[in-house]
Amino acid sequence: MRDASERSVAGKAFWVLLVLLYILSPVQAQTLEQVRERGFLTCAASNSLPGFSQRSQEGVWTGFDVDICRAIAAATLGDANQVEFSLLSGESRFASLQTGAVDVVARSASWTLSRDARFGVRYVATSYFDGQSFLVRQGLGYVSAFQLTDLSVCVADQDDDLANMRAFFFDNQAVYDELIYEDRRDLAVAYQAGLCDAISAPASFLQAVRRALPDPGMHRIMPELISKAPFGPTVRDGDDQWANIVRWTLFALIAAEESGVTSTNLESMLSSRTPAIRRLLGQEQDFGTPLGLDQEWMLAVIGSVGNYREIFERHFGPQTGAAMVRGPNALWTQGGLLFAPPVR
Repeated sequence: MRDASERSVAGKAFWVLLVLLYILSPVQAQTLEQVRERGFLTCAASNSLPGFSQRSQEGVWTGFDVDICRAIAAATLGDANQVEFSLLSGESRFASLQTGAVDVVARSASWTLSRDARFGVRYVATSYFDGQSFLVRQGLGYVSAFQLTDLSVCVADQDDDLANMRAFFFDNQAVYDELIYEDRRDLAVAYQAGLCDAISAPASFLQAVRRALPDPGMHRIMPELISKAPFGPTVRDGDDQWANIVRWTLFALIAAEESGVTSTNLESMLSSRTPAIRRLLGQEQDFGTPLGLDQEWMLAVIGSVGNYREIFERHFGPQTGAAMVRGPNALWTQGGLLFAPPVR
């Protein structure tokens, strides 16, 4: 009996120790507190994807997703430059988030129920509405995916790319030839070599391919999406305060565009009498304290990176040589899906 009792006590002590270790683990501490103690935000970026996330030879990070991270740094630290970026592969993105190696992942896998519920991470909002489309040579004269027929298409047997393409062409009774590759990275090589007339892949990937071509203007991405793949920042599960901060930083960028507030007119907007603008810029009511932030945190965000439109134009505008239409990433008032709850 004594041995059984001792084993029982030892077993209970073991589980108590595990619980204590879990509770006291740094990963369980509030992320905002960790970021401020450290003095900088750690943000995971995707492998080089021009326009979204890329690092120069000098080590400078630029891109749409990079600016989202910079906005979070501005909100929490008051300085958009206090960010350390980590280049993570698809296999390690969630583990690094769970262990506290990074505070936020700017672009991970697209938002699905299983990814949101099974891996200890939380998608906070959609920053970019993506989906599968087609990249086609301008000379073929196609302006819509529904016109596509009598052409050859390069596609990867990856995720659901092949199945989506086949279903789309079947529904539209199109005549086509498919060239199947194992990896999406092979598609650009085959397309540039003239092995196919078009590529079918996520639109964000197609934009990166188009930008890398010698003459991007000679190639067109069809406006229709044949699948849906919402992307957005992900954080560790279990820290509601941090999830709210990241979520509302993105919403602040969208709300600023809705209200016409930009990084260049901030000074004049501070004297605006419009309640929505005054709330956005922290001049009326306090929407920072509930999040653990400064009252004018949204002012710091917009002043640092601009509003959503400014970020989009910076990385996908005409000056890039491969301008991209906003499509579903336009504001809801302009036919898009972009929408931010009111700041009130």
